[in-house]
Amino acid sequence: MLQQTQVDRVLPKYHEWLGKYPSFEALAAAAARIPDGTVAFVVRAERADRITRVSHAGLVVVKGGRRFSFNALVVVGDKRGRVSYGYGKANEVPPAVEKAIKEGEGNVQRSKKVSTRGSTIPHRVIGKYGASKVILVPAGPGTGVKAGPGVREVLQAAGITNILTKVHGSTNPINLVKATLNGLAQLRTKEEVARLRGVAL
Repeated sequence: MLQQTQVDRVLPKYHEWLGKYPSFEALAAAAARIPDGTVAFVVRAERADRITRVSHAGLVVVKGGRRFSFNALVVVGDKRGRVSYGYGKANEVPPAVEKAIKEGEGNVQRSKKVSTRGSTIPHRVIGKYGASKVILVPAGPGTGVKAGPGVREVLQAAGITNILTKVHGSTNPINLVKATLNGLAQLRTKEEVARLRGVAL
């Protein structure tokens, strides 16, 4: 900061920082210390919010120094079949995360419950969004969630604990989250298919 900003402008922020984080423990627990690319859970009541990405959104040069803005992509789910995401932007990480969580919570309430079969999905499905394609394959107990960042957070937030996945194309986190949600939205159990066709099993 001192290479770009005058000392008299830095000192108030320095004292403000010490007031917020008086110890290493307080600093380690602060959301503002979530670095780019880190995955973390924010648990509220029985809902688990997983931060899949926090990144610098841009750099604005202003009089007296430089200001950063941050984007936060958060996957929100109740682990019982409802899952969505939120996206927030702010000048600091905590407000960006809070905005994303708030948007995600609202989206979860409006989302359709994902069709599952026990701890996995009822059938193979391919989710697409933009240049990303995510293949989701049912798996037996004990397999776990075989998925990379972005896909894993969506599946775990939905409560799916055994599944195989494969990603083709773009690995952009937002595309992967949306492609995974697209795939989950296509899932149907045998009972649901029979009901839609008007036939009895």
